[in-house]
Amino acid sequence: MSLQQVTILGATGSVGTSTLDVLALHPSKFSVFALTANDNVLALLELCLRFRPIFAVMRDKSAAQALAAELERQRCDTTVLAGSEGLCHVASCEEVDTVMAAIVGAAGLESSLAAAQAGKRLLLANKEALVMSGALFMETVRKNGAQLLPIDSEHNAIFQCLANGSPEHADGVSKILLTGSGGPLRTLPLDQLDAVTPDQACAHPNWEMGRKISVDSATMMNKGLELIEAKWLFDTTPDKIEIVIHPQSTIHSMVQYVDGSVLAQLGNPDMRTPIAHGLGWPRRLESGVEALDLIAQNQMTFEPLDRVRFPAVALCEHAANAQGSISIGLNAANEIAVDSFLHELIRFTDIPIVIEAVLDQTEETQTPTMEHILAVDTEARSKAREQISKLVKSR
Repeated sequence: MSLQQVTILGATGSVGTSTLDVLALHPSKFSVFALTANDNVLALLELCLRFRPIFAVMRDKSAAQALAAELERQRCDTTVLAGSEGLCHVASCEEVDTVMAAIVGAAGLESSLAAAQAGKRLLLANKEALVMSGALFMETVRKNGAQLLPIDSEHNAIFQCLANGSPEHADGVSKILLTGSGGPLRTLPLDQLDAVTPDQACAHPNWEMGRKISVDSATMMNKGLELIEAKWLFDTTPDKIEIVIHPQSTIHSMVQYVDGSVLAQLGNPDMRTPIAHGLGWPRRLESGVEALDLIAQNQMTFEPLDRVRFPAVALCEHAANAQGSISIGLNAANEIAVDSFLHELIRFTDIPIVIEAVLDQTEETQTPTMEHILAVDTEARSKAREQISKLVKSR
């Protein structure tokens, strides 16, 4: 049996490195075909020397030149590519069997779509791809016979609770229960949210994640984006998706059926579990994650969503019920606002203010083409920067 060839888009991030951890447990099943990163030359160099992929791709072209020079110096024969063209190439190469799409944000859309167009087994950890291009993305998957497997822990849990995504078992679903921890600021007094620092917002109590995603968890924007993603993945409507706060992050999501049954997927908060599920599906693989000790866990609690604390969720619900351009504007404005917060240009509580201001200026239109999607994204980012500039000047 030949080895499955795997491309990892976003190899130096938390999902990418977790994927490599799982692959390393199964050298008789998988081979690393390509690894990609944005501009972290040292991190990708280390991975290339360890895994010896056929290709390495740096989105930043100057970083690609630096990586190529260092690989040549160390006599590693990995071929270095650059830019979006390089990302799309390693996502769609004929030799590739599986693509892990783990690039954060809108930057991961084109390469994820290229994998779908090439009919790959696509392990999707980039929720923004579906937020920005849901209809186009799902149609591309269907048209080209790609196999789309969700890797976000919540969507992977839902997939498992839907009899591993089998459509004939989805008719009896009455509700999807999307769980979220509430992040690091769940109990912080509301009058202290204005003064939250980037480090506070990134100090997630359960998960180790990159800083952008950590801030999204603190605002619960990530849960709103996941609601939009779930709408497309599971062909449902937003009113059939309920967000539930579950601080322990033990239950990763649930599915409620019309007969009163509720199925839940439980596990320790470790991304290697859904990654191993996606890599091995429909079989199970060892993930390296310690088994959940229910006795030690002691308790599992649930709370309703605090909509005053987390106004970003309502913005996502609005986008989920609107035409595709609104979701694109939502995602673009959030990326710009979060980056500005991490650079301490705006306050934590300004993030939803910036997003709402951009959505108020975004025309509600369908977005059937990639060109239109990118145009709406560019315009929304420009509007977000204008709004941030106004906020900065007013203080």
